[in-house]
This record gives sequence, C-alpha cells and structure tokens, in this order.
Amino acid sequence: MLFKNHPRGLVQAALANMGERFGYYIMNAVLVLFLCSKFGLNEETSSVIYSVFYFGIYFLSLVGGIIADRKQNYNGTIAWGLVVMSLGYVILAIPILSTKDNIYWLLPLTCFALLMIAFGNGLFKGNLQAIVGQMYDNFEKEAAKKGPEALKIAKSRRDTGFQIFYVFINIGGLIAPFVAPLLREWWLKAHNWAYNADLPALCHQYIEQGTSMASEQLANLNQLVTQVSGAVPADMGAFCSQYLDVFNTGVHYSFIASVVAMLISLTIFLASKRIFPTPDKKAKADVVEYTPEEKAAMAKEIKQRLYALFAVLGIAIFFWFSFHQNGQSLSYFARDFVVTSSIAPEIWQALNPFFVIVLTPIITIFFSFFVKRGKEISTPRKIAIGMAIAGCAYLFLAIFSMIEGYPSATDFRDIDVTAREAWKVGPWILVVTYFFLTVAELFISPLGLSFVSKVAPKHLQGLCQGLWLTATAIGNLFLWLGPLMYNKFPIWQCWTVFFAVCFISMAVMLGMVKWLERVTK
Repeated sequence: MLFKNHPRGLVQAALANMGERFGYYIMNAVLVLFLCSKFGLNEETSSVIYSVFYFGIYFLSLVGGIIADRKQNYNGTIAWGLVVMSLGYVILAIPILSTKDNIYWLLPLTCFALLMIAFGNGLFKGNLQAIVGQMYDNFEKEAAKKGPEALKIAKSRRDTGFQIFYVFINIGGLIAPFVAPLLREWWLKAHNWAYNADLPALCHQYIEQGTSMASEQLANLNQLVTQVSGAVPADMGAFCSQYLDVFNTGVHYSFIASVVAMLISLTIFLASKRIFPTPDKKAKADVVEYTPEEKAAMAKEIKQRLYALFAVLGIAIFFWFSFHQNGQSLSYFARDFVVTSSIAPEIWQALNPFFVIVLTPIITIFFSFFVKRGKEISTPRKIAIGMAIAGCAYLFLAIFSMIEGYPSATDFRDIDVTAREAWKVGPWILVVTYFFLTVAELFISPLGLSFVSKVAPKHLQGLCQGLWLTATAIGNLFLWLGPLMYNKFPIWQCWTVFFAVCFISMAVMLGMVKWLERVTK
C-alpha cells in the first residue's frame, strides 16, 4: 500500500539508497569522536576535518551531476559511485594503531579514504534523486493523457513520493548508529575492559605528557582507568596505548559492515537499473522545433526557475548548518552533559531516523488533509514552517542550558568527575531536541528535493540536484563553528546562535513565498 499510485521503480531506488545510507551512517555516527579517540585530535581540529568531509560529501554531488548530465549515463555514474565508496570504507576498516611515528601518513590516509567516500557519494546521491524526479515527470505525463483531474492528483504525489524515499534513507540511518558502538564495546569486553567516552582523550594526554599532566586530570584518569579495568595498572603508559588500540580497533571493524552495505546497495541497483528512467536520454528523445518567440519565452521561464532554485538553496544552507550539528556539537553535548552511562553517545543519533520513520506517515496525512480540502500547503511555505520548527529546537536547548547555568564545555570538562556526573541531565533532553529537529527536517529535506525536481530544467536535472546538495555542502563547511562556540562560550549562547539563524531564515523564506509559489505552478 505504501507505494500504491506511485511510479514503478520507486521501491528499488529507495532500497538501493537505504543500503548506501546504512553504510554511510555507520561511519558518520562515530566519525568526529573516532578522529579524537584514534589520533588524539582536539575537538576543534576533528570538527574541521568533519566539516570539510561533509562539505565534500555534498559539493561533489554537483560534480557527479555534471558528469552524469554530460555522459548521459546516470546508471553507470551511480554504480561507479558505490564502487568508489566501497574502496574508501575498505581503507577505513584497516586497524592500525596511531602513534607519533606513523600519524604523519596514517592521518592523511584516513583523510584520503574520506575523500573517496565523499567523491563516490557525489557520483551516487544526486543522480539517484534525479532519477526519482524523472520517474514523477513520466508519471505526470501519463496522467495528463487521462485529463486535468488525473494530472492534479499525480502532481500531488511527488512530495509524498520523496517523503517515502526519505523514509527508506532513515531506516538505514536508524540501525546504523548501533553498529559501531556495539562492535567497539564487544571488542573491549573481549579484552576484559569497559567502555568510557572520556577515557581516550585522557589516554592520549598521558601518552604525550606523562605524569606532568595537571593533577586534576591525572586524578580523573586514575579514577576512570579503575572503573574500566578494575585497578590502576603498574605501567599507565602501556595501558593507555593498549586501551586506545582496542577501543579504536572495534570501530574499524564496524567499517567492514559499511563495505557490505555498499555491495548490497550495488547489487540492488544493478539488478533494477533496466526499469529506471534516464533523464537526459529521455529529454534527448523529445526533440521539438520551436519558434524564436517560443524559445525566448522558454528561456525566460528557465531563468525564473533557476532564480527560484537559488533562493531556496540560500535558505537550505542555513538549515543544514544548524541541523547537521547532530554530528558535531550535539554529539559532544550528548557525551559531556547527558547521562549516557548505559548508552553510548553515538547511539543518540538514531533518534533522528527513528522519528523520521514514525512521523513521516503522520505528516503525510497532515499534508493530505489540506490537499483534499483544496487548501494545499505549497512546498516553499512548508520549508518556511520547517525553519521555524528547527529554531524551536535550539530555543528549547538555549533556555534549558541557561536555567541550568551550564558553562562552556571546556570549563565543564575540567570539573571533578563526581561533580560533573551530578550536574548532567537525563536523556529526555535529546529526545525533545531531536523530535523538533526531525519535524523540521521532514518539512525541508524531502520537500526540498521535490522542489528541485519541479523547477529543474529537464536537461539539467542531475546538475540541479547537485546544486541542492552543494547548498548542503556550504552549510556543512561551517559546521566547525558549532563546536568552537560550544567549547568557548556558555553553551546557551551557542544554541542561541542557531536559534537566530533558523528564525531569520524563516522570515526571509516567508517574504519570498508568493513569488516562489508563482514560479512552481
């Protein structure tokens, strides 16, 4: 019933995307914390690498769209993307202990693997979305032959179709965050040790500074080592190296699951590619002669559509800058300020895809309610509402953090372990925050894809989907500002910045709504 009255091939495209996203989110759930624990990087440096990687993930989708448009080979480009990503995950899966003697080549190798994943994702992501958009173009053409009413109904299916497509992405995202922490903790238990999120940073600090560490941090190290191993070891330096090796090896093993997921996705895609449309080839087949006046009118319409596209892309930049803090400052917040003694901080990222899966049918019914009464909410207006809801998430965090009197994260971590634990908040804070952010995401992300598919010229569909992802990339490029504020200022100020960004974006979007609605009619 889920795929009833939707184009043939949607389920296969959704499944191929789900497998790729499962592999990706395994890595993404732990990446920023993994860079800190493996290489001893501070959070600012780790966040810069993460931000550049996340920028590449989406910016290279523009490159992938250009390649597919020029080669007129969407299927081949998508398949090569899965292969390149698989090779990147293979490199990440190799467990090598980082030391001061090999970090000069091991860290660049890790960054090269991330570049491969980003490039492969660029070949894959936007082009698969372009194919889904073409499915609905063809679906609407067939409906038009049956009359205006059938066409109207078919057009109303597009937003829902992209929401369904988005649900399958998040099924993979729901399961993935559990994989790396479970494998890591299993590997620690195999060596008779326990998991502790704060210990890797202290181990790196001891290896570098030895007993010259600050007395408070040395006391915290001894206390945590006793908790995870049962006693303070005779050789603390050897213990720290061994713990880091075991801790990170378990994460490396989880990247093997990413490789398997890529190969499953590749198999599904290759088995189904015959039923997928190819946007450029379809457009090339529909050659029609136009008068100069018609060509001028078409050129004007294309310009209007592209102006509308770039206007929405500008808003998307600020949404993704705020939303993707779930892999940055919100992950650090879960680690530092939230009681996660029984649940690893990475696992909280599963809340977002869980809410996507649960809330999508509700929001779809909500939108359908207005459609049936002839009061359909336009896609641009939905995006504006989404920005407001995202702002509410950060407003809630800012007010709570101000009431609690939380300092900067740097100052918080210098507090005695026992006092820190007493000051932490329960996991409910993350549930509420991710609930609001997910509702906002459902008003923006899948509907943004739908909007792009509506306004994109037929011969530039891959490019335009790449531009949407490039807007995401630009937002991701500034993600490092979140951890910087989080560590330097009282954290309520950090959340207030994101609140302001979201509400200003909402106001700008509302100011453009009527124009955007005219362009997309």
